[in-house]
Amino acid sequence: MGEGQQGAHESRRQAIRRKVQRRHDRFYKHCSHWSFANADEAAPQAIHWHRERWILAATVALMTLLSAVAIPGWANAMKRVAPPPPHTVMPLSLPALSPQSGNTKPTPWKQVRVHSGQTLSDIFQSLGLGFSDVQRTLDAADQSSVLRSIHPGDTFAFQIGKHGQLEALRFDADPSHRVTLHYDGASVTRTVKTRTFGLRQHVAHGVIKHSLSAAAAEAGLSQAVMVKLTHIFKQEINFSRDIRKGDSFSVIYNAVYLNGSYQHAGNVLAVVFNNRGHRYTAYRYELPNGHVGYYDQDGRPLSVSLLRTPVKYTRVSSSFGWRVDPVLHERHLHEGVDLAAAKGTPIHAASRGVITTHRWVHGYGRYVCVKLNSTYTTCYAHMSAYKKGLGVGSHVTQGEVIGYVGMTGYATGPHLHYEVRVHGKPVNPLTVTMPKPKPLPSTLLAKFQKHTQPLLARIKRLDRNVRLASTRSQDEPSNSPHTG
Repeated sequence: MGEGQQGAHESRRQAIRRKVQRRHDRFYKHCSHWSFANADEAAPQAIHWHRERWILAATVALMTLLSAVAIPGWANAMKRVAPPPPHTVMPLSLPALSPQSGNTKPTPWKQVRVHSGQTLSDIFQSLGLGFSDVQRTLDAADQSSVLRSIHPGDTFAFQIGKHGQLEALRFDADPSHRVTLHYDGASVTRTVKTRTFGLRQHVAHGVIKHSLSAAAAEAGLSQAVMVKLTHIFKQEINFSRDIRKGDSFSVIYNAVYLNGSYQHAGNVLAVVFNNRGHRYTAYRYELPNGHVGYYDQDGRPLSVSLLRTPVKYTRVSSSFGWRVDPVLHERHLHEGVDLAAAKGTPIHAASRGVITTHRWVHGYGRYVCVKLNSTYTTCYAHMSAYKKGLGVGSHVTQGEVIGYVGMTGYATGPHLHYEVRVHGKPVNPLTVTMPKPKPLPSTLLAKFQKHTQPLLARIKRLDRNVRLASTRSQDEPSNSPHTG
């Protein structure tokens, strides 16, 4: 390029510069000192950091910081997150809980108190249990068990499963022993637990002024003791008809205590009852074989030798005597009484003895005869079933189940045909004179008298004290001064 061209070019640059400077005159006035030294100066000058330069530097630094921090953070926020890897669920089998596990609630006990007139069979039926349960229970109990002779006020506890099956039965054999029967199918196990109860003898005396119950209450006797007392003399005294004003009684009985606290009355040990001028005595005594009964002062049992009605019946459907047979329509002697009862009701032996007949008899169906002695025989007909294990020659005790009510043979409905024969001749079972039981043999009689001697002495002392108190009460009015 020649010098002329360079000069023209420089002239245009200077013209542009002056034009820009004139257009932006305000900017150049404020910022002209920002320019660096001219190139033709010998040495550069130091930069002076005025306010404008600090603002410009801070702005550049802030933008640099934002570029270093904000942009990567925004990028991470917008980054797509990968889903978590899938997981697999596998079932875990656990062992089933056993019936004996701690979470299983035990079957609760159901308490049942015996009411007047109830039998063991009645109680079982009220709980939905069958006659087979009654029979298994009696078979598992011994001959002296309270189950064979229950009384009003006795208490039993039942365990019944959710399907209505009998699991356990609990009762008190005596104040010191509690018996539990456990049922497992056809088998029954029996456990006896000794209880830490104490027994104390109590004595009471009463004179009847208005009624027997009022005299008992005045003497401090509980209803349970009076029920036992009347049960002891039920064959000797008719308490609904024979009681008179002036009759008296003296009784010795056990009271049951637990830790020194009275619980309830126990067994009646001795009773003397004066009724219409006659003196009746009864002493509780246990035989060597474990049988417990009441005997008079001569050692004769108070229990009857023969039961008039050996079944829990609803009515007498046909009496003893001549009648027209409802099946054969012929007139003949009806040699027994028909006791109507539900099918399956247990039939009890009216006396101890030996089975002499155990077979099907025409017209009578299933038929059983029990011989008490050379004089008395009892027979039972129309049974639905025999008790297992019995047959001709078997020995039975009074009250033992020998069969069940039915309508086999000639019968229009379920009932028991019951006969009593004296020297082979039929008599009316409801009116026949009952044979007196034999007294204890001489070997046992001596032990019985030794056992009852302390009880007899205590009753005599009680009677003597009562007579003295009565004499004093009669003397006091005559000795007291009269007032006008």
